[in-house]
Amino acid sequence: MKLCIAEKPSVAKDIAGIIGANQRRDGYYEGNGYQVTWTFGHFCTLKEPHDYTERWKSWRLEDLPMIPSSFGIKLIDNAGAMKQFAVIESLVSKCEEVINCGDAGQEGELIQRWVLLKAKCTVPVKRLWISSLTEQAIREGFEKLKDSALYNNLYAAGSARAIGDWLLGMNATRLFTKKFGQGKVVLSIGRVQTPTLALIVQRQKEINAFVSEEYWELKTIYRETEFTATIDRIRSEEKANKGLAYLLLHDFEITSFEKKEGKEGNPRLFDLTSLQVEANKKFGYSAEDTLKHIQNLYEKKFVTYPRVDTTYLSEDLHPKVEGILRQLTYYVQLTAPLLEKPIPKSKTVFDDKKVTDHHAIIPTGVLPGNISPEEKRIYDLIARRFIAVFYPECKVSNTTVLGMVGQVEFKATGKQILEPGWRAVYANDASAKKEAAEEEKLMPNFEVGERGPHEPRVHQGKTTPPKAYTEATLLRAMETAGKQVEDEEMRELMKDNGIGRPSTRANIIETLFKRRYIEKKKKNILATQTGIDLIDTIQNELLKSAELTGNWERKLRLIEKGDYSMETFKQELIQMVVELTNEVKNNRGRAISIAEEVPVVIEKEEKEKKPAKPREPKEPKEEINIEALTCPKCKEQLLKKGKTAYGCSNFSVCGFKIPFEFLGKKLTDKHVYDLLSKGKTAKIKGLQIPGNPETTDARLVMNGDFNFEVAK
Repeated sequence: MKLCIAEKPSVAKDIAGIIGANQRRDGYYEGNGYQVTWTFGHFCTLKEPHDYTERWKSWRLEDLPMIPSSFGIKLIDNAGAMKQFAVIESLVSKCEEVINCGDAGQEGELIQRWVLLKAKCTVPVKRLWISSLTEQAIREGFEKLKDSALYNNLYAAGSARAIGDWLLGMNATRLFTKKFGQGKVVLSIGRVQTPTLALIVQRQKEINAFVSEEYWELKTIYRETEFTATIDRIRSEEKANKGLAYLLLHDFEITSFEKKEGKEGNPRLFDLTSLQVEANKKFGYSAEDTLKHIQNLYEKKFVTYPRVDTTYLSEDLHPKVEGILRQLTYYVQLTAPLLEKPIPKSKTVFDDKKVTDHHAIIPTGVLPGNISPEEKRIYDLIARRFIAVFYPECKVSNTTVLGMVGQVEFKATGKQILEPGWRAVYANDASAKKEAAEEEKLMPNFEVGERGPHEPRVHQGKTTPPKAYTEATLLRAMETAGKQVEDEEMRELMKDNGIGRPSTRANIIETLFKRRYIEKKKKNILATQTGIDLIDTIQNELLKSAELTGNWERKLRLIEKGDYSMETFKQELIQMVVELTNEVKNNRGRAISIAEEVPVVIEKEEKEKKPAKPREPKEPKEEINIEALTCPKCKEQLLKKGKTAYGCSNFSVCGFKIPFEFLGKKLTDKHVYDLLSKGKTAKIKGLQIPGNPETTDARLVMNGDFNFEVAK
């Protein structure tokens, strides 16, 4: 029997239907020589400090740094996960081959490998590696199963990332909390989160320190065209008025007129970051919301795998493009001109050397139905971009005119769109129309040497502070390790040195919001005083430097490619943690307090357990914030408080909820938290069991189907 392990029940169901495993069993499907089971996200996690030694249960400076001799994994403390893992473990022990059908990315590889490691798998393992969940993609994937060993480097990179996050997050969070935390405040430090916060704090300080200055410019209108003096900005009104008086004494003379035809290259296909940037600019969606919507579209088979960092397609996809375009019948007016001739095989679209785990995000050709308005907008962005890359380039005419008034040089520029090319795809888009109108500036033809009267004036302005980050500009800054990069080619080259991965950046930003280190005002992201204080307290540049964190990220990518040793990376981080600990222990900094208690959650979302020993100083307590927890069923969305229940933010698809009242008893937040974290509550008194006239004292337990049962 061959055992397929998918990452979600819904994917397992799809796979089972396609390969003929049509008999439903308890926790798996069976048939046609296959068994198909599933995890639901992270079943295993790295062991917590107290799992290694009882001494590490308490938060004490003298116990730092915590460096396990070797890192171990454990099952998460969740009744539903434990029950399903028991199914997997039993099936693994009896099968002849395992087919890893996990999410085809670094995180998906790590999740599945840890489960197989915990289940003591000894049989051969194959890998299903697909870029979409359509029936065709799954069938083709099963015809071309890969050897699991091909992805050993991917697993090594995932393990190195998890260990790196543990070493830095666990040690630095305890270190800074015990050294500088005042009262119950927990100062959370993370390998990716801290340099991201440092970027925002640095920008905040630049804005706060900015002093606006007035300036004056000389402008004039000649033949209904506005020209601006090319001299430096004038710093006094008196000097500007003297300049104006001088201009009034002389005619305007054209000294140069240059008109050049050029081309505007097509936009690139979307990777996850550029999609999040575009959705934030156009619709104000947060990075996390965009990830949620695109993930839903992927699981409904309408788009390809979303957690990608490339804007290119593999060359073997070229023959399939025409078919996908033909299937996009909602866009037939836009696709018709493309289908009249062969689809070009441009290197700006198809390039195997630029494709990593997966290609750029594109439609699958399966037409969307039954999707939310938000998902519809995201789908439209992807579909139009896919169509636009195959259109001709936009042809423009750029005009530069120079003139003189006495000894003062003036300049004006203009632009005219000659052939819209790819811009035609966005002809009805209001924001694109506005952008094109602002860019386009028609100018008359001028003759060199012509001269005549003009209308000079003084323009008064004020210097403006640097702009606060929005989610769009912060995502770009994370992608380029804080450097301002507009050029697409240069940005592509810098991706290996970005902060975090495309799939984790949204979560990092949300984590900073939850910890109240940053806040949002309209679209702007601002650092709170606590966030500023935390960064000011960190003297070690390694912790807050975007460039150095980008260098770590580059090494993780090299591990993925087999060009760097996981062990070397781990030893470098251990050395850094040891040096950091010694440095901070001897540091004299000021204490940091916060108005409200902040929950401890390091980047891998591992919870620190607090000591319960008498007479010891109490460690920071974690506040119960249900809405900061992830849905245990889909493992993707946060929970949300409704009118009668807590439920998955994507309830319409996932269906998970915990009612406020159950069997006649109101559930406290502690009951709900225990159900989510432990899979069971403490004993609850007075439960009213249907058909039983007497009340019962019992525990509530979450079963493998994420429903609730009574257990004595």
